[in-house]
Order: sequence, then structure tokens, then C-alpha cells
Amino acid sequence: MTKARIEIPPKLIPVFTDVRGETVRYRGAHGGRGSGKTRTFALMTAVKAYMFAESGRSGVILCGREYMNSLEDSSMQEVKEAISTLPWLADYFEIGEKFIRTKNKRVSYIFSGLRHNLDSIKSKARILIAWVDEAESVSETAWKKLTPTVREHDSEIWITWNPELDGSATDKRFRKHIPDNAKIVELNYHDNPWFPDVLEKERLNDLERLDYASYCWVWEGSYLENSDKQVLAGKYEVREFADELHKRADRLFFGADFGFAKDPSTLLRCFMLDECLYIDYEAYGASVELDDMPEFYDSVPESRRWPIKGDNSRPETISYMARQGFNIDAAAKWQGSVEDGITYLRGFKKIYIHPRCAHTAQEARLYSYKTDRITGEVLPVIQDANNHCWDAVRYALDGYITSEGGIGTWINLGRQR
Repeated sequence: MTKARIEIPPKLIPVFTDVRGETVRYRGAHGGRGSGKTRTFALMTAVKAYMFAESGRSGVILCGREYMNSLEDSSMQEVKEAISTLPWLADYFEIGEKFIRTKNKRVSYIFSGLRHNLDSIKSKARILIAWVDEAESVSETAWKKLTPTVREHDSEIWITWNPELDGSATDKRFRKHIPDNAKIVELNYHDNPWFPDVLEKERLNDLERLDYASYCWVWEGSYLENSDKQVLAGKYEVREFADELHKRADRLFFGADFGFAKDPSTLLRCFMLDECLYIDYEAYGASVELDDMPEFYDSVPESRRWPIKGDNSRPETISYMARQGFNIDAAAKWQGSVEDGITYLRGFKKIYIHPRCAHTAQEARLYSYKTDRITGEVLPVIQDANNHCWDAVRYALDGYITSEGGIGTWINLGRQR
């Protein structure tokens, strides 16, 4: 077999590279727009068809989607365009208006919808590879029927999808609980070395035009979130602002959350201006050792100059950091202080998050109220997750966040005496 160079996104190289004796049943990629996953998987189906045909094997490459009313709805055009990019591969195939097959007739393509054609697919003998594109909408019933249908020796199932709903059948099978014999990665636009300028312009437009949750769904491979359950829905925006803007504010605020076990340590810097809150720097790290904390804090500009408010559940860490020259003290907590803090944050006209504060932006999208698992109703209970940066923001605003007429007010009055 002639060796030929095939260029694919580096993150997908391990997906299609097997060590000797390795058996892989599933290969897949999930992520946002512009990642190159569909084009790469289309190309690799043709490469595998070439390899099968050259080795004397016969069979079909099944390209399926949940819904397909005509070939125009299929992956056929993607496969044709992928084949055309490599002259040696294009010479190996016969390509017609409604067919693709190797010239020696050993391997051919079938394009089919899964929802209404699964029973007929069962009759298709010798499926070597089943590639399911746009797999987010594929039902559990379809997966249960398709999987045993692909039963040739060393046959494989490939999956590409843009996640939409947390808990979908595809996500449960191939993202939440990845099978042992699977190679599946997340792939987004920044993983694509050939991400085109035209899409970069669209991405930047979407960053300005869409709410951040929708932007992350389109471009970052995130779930399409229920905005009703998001704690900060409609209140924040991720956007660039001048590094010198903080000089117009009266002061800077610093807040620190300390990591426990696998939880990350965080330090956030923010300021208030024109009834808006600006978050301009973050330090975020998992398993940061105590000896490394001073350097970690020093990554946030002016952290030694201004007061820092930290989680009062770690007095030993606060004491250590104070001995290292930081002006750090414990933030007050009281029954309901988290809810009071969120009320305060939602009182700003807008919360602006600088794009370099990537973890803060991600948590802003994921920080959520619990939902009833049966009815889907949003409950007035905040999930204790995706909140490490926002706990730090609340601590930073210690003294500004109070419980009106409650214990929080008295705590802060006592602290000011």
C-alpha cells in the first residue's frame, strides 16, 4: 500500500492512530462550529475505504444521520469534497451524482436516515464503518438498533456531533460514559489549524451579537443552556475593555477562594464603574500547593497593593498569605450570604468579564439553580458547582454585600468599628 501524507487537525491524530494490537470500536469528536471534525471524518472514511479495498475486503461505508429525506440532507457532498482534496484518493474512486465507490467495486457508500430506515439498514450486508454525523439528535432507540447492525469483524462506529442538550442519548453514550474501546475528543475552532478567515469574522460577530451562552454553544461545543436556570442570565457580557479602565474607578477589589481536594484556587480582580462591575484579571489553578500560592497571587496585577478578601473557612491559609506580604482578611459569611451576594451582583446594570478571564466566563454560563429532575422546573436552590470564581467575586465585595436588616448587616457593622 502506498504511503501518503494526510493532514488532519492535530487533536484528531490520536483518534485515528492505533498502536499494534489495539482494537477500537468507536471513534468520535464533539464540539462547536468550524472545528473541521465533519470534513476530517468524511476524509477518513474514504481513506479507510481505500485501505479496505486494497487489502481485499469488501463491504459498505454507511453514512447516517437521524433524519435524511434526500441525498441533499446527507454527508455525501462532504465526502465528495474531502476525496477531491487528495489527487491520489480521487483517482481511486468512482464518483457519480448519486454514488461513491472504489473503482475495483469492493467498497461503496450508503447514505441513510436512521429514524425511518433502520430496519432496511439491517439488511445491508457487511457494514465496515458506520459514520453518524450530526449525532446529537440520534435517539437511544436508534443507537440500540444501529450498534448490533454494525457487526463485521473489526467494524467501527464513528460519531461526530455538536452537543446541545446535557443528557441526550448520544452524550450519555459517548461523552458522559465513554466506552473503553473508544477514542473520542472535544474539537473546537481553535483546534483547527485551517480555521478560515471568513468563519473567524463570523465568530467575532457572534461574540458581540449573541449572549455568551449561545456563543459557547455555537463555537465552543458547550451545551445549549436553559437561561431560566442560569444564576447570572442576562446580566453578564464577555467583552474586551481597556486595561487602563480601572483607573477611572475609586478602587480595586480582590477576592480569593481556596481549593479543597480537586477544587481550584482562585483570585479575582474587579472594579465598579458607572453602576457596572468589571472583572479584569483572574488566577485559576487546581491543586495549587500552599508554597506556590504567593507566586499564584502575584500573577494578578497589584494583588500586593490592595486588600484581598478570602474564604473564612481557611484561616490557616489566610494567615500564611498574610505572612507572605499580602493584605488579606476573611470575608464575612452568614445564613443566606450566597443568595444575598447573588442579589447584589444582579443589581449591577451589567457585569463585564474580560475574555482573558476564561474560567470566570465559563462559570458565569454554568452557574445555575437546581431543576426538578421530573418536571424540569427551576428551583430556588443554587447548585454548589461552577462557582469558584463567583465565590471569589462575592468575597471581594465583602462589606458591600449585606443582608438587609439581617445578621449580615450586623456582622459588617461590627467589623467596621
